[in-house]
Amino acid sequence: MRKYLVLASIVLTTAVVAYVTTYLGALGPLGLDTRYLAKLFLANTYNPAHRELTAMSPEAVTSIVWDFRGIDTLYETVVFYMAIIAALAIYRGVSYSNVRRGSGLSLIVKVVTKLLIPINIAVAVSIAAHGHLTPGGGFQAGAALAVVSVLLAVVYSAHSFVELGVNLSRAVALRSAGLLAIALVVFTPIVISALTGTQAYLMQNYVKVDSAFSFPAHVQSQLISGTLIWFNLAEFLAVSFGFFIIFMLLSLREEVVREWVGKEDEH
Repeated sequence: MRKYLVLASIVLTTAVVAYVTTYLGALGPLGLDTRYLAKLFLANTYNPAHRELTAMSPEAVTSIVWDFRGIDTLYETVVFYMAIIAALAIYRGVSYSNVRRGSGLSLIVKVVTKLLIPINIAVAVSIAAHGHLTPGGGFQAGAALAVVSVLLAVVYSAHSFVELGVNLSRAVALRSAGLLAIALVVFTPIVISALTGTQAYLMQNYVKVDSAFSFPAHVQSQLISGTLIWFNLAEFLAVSFGFFIIFMLLSLREEVVREWVGKEDEH
């Protein structure tokens, strides 16, 4: 009975909070329209008529995340990167060479997983490549691809990483490549500004009132939304292999980690 009361209280609390926030958002403080900013974003995410305001993307969330408030997203990516560095520092020196081959799960589960992994990869790439057109983006796609590492560790055992040639060094290199790609897109306007003497801004996507600089919004009539597709693809690479690193470390058996930590303490 108690668990049903807890469940009912959670549902009731969620409903009340959702209603109150929606009601207050509709009213606004002192009768003001607090949704003006949201309306402004929605009106300009893809609006070629207002070239200096638009992000040239029909996907409002991606436009906000990587254009209208792109600096915030950049800092969030840096925070995530620092978290991965902290995890690597804790597990520094731990090697997969001591990981024993495990039996994994049943043959049926392994066969189904072999069929699911290519589908998982295809879906993740699609989410990243179309994140500027449809809901999704680099982070969501990276999280989807990282599921592959969990499947490998659980279904085939952690030793499967060794058999496939996947190691922490390569995962770190691929994650770093994603971050370097993000940095390249971020600083390209500034570099071009310095070389040509024209006005441009950090992370600038499309033309502004006082700047004619713009990343191409179309390639062969295909909408790529300037910087947005490149940010999504680079974030996809960085996030997917960031999670790969975490899941690979967590898949190590306790005795393997303890053995290495003991060696570190001796030194």
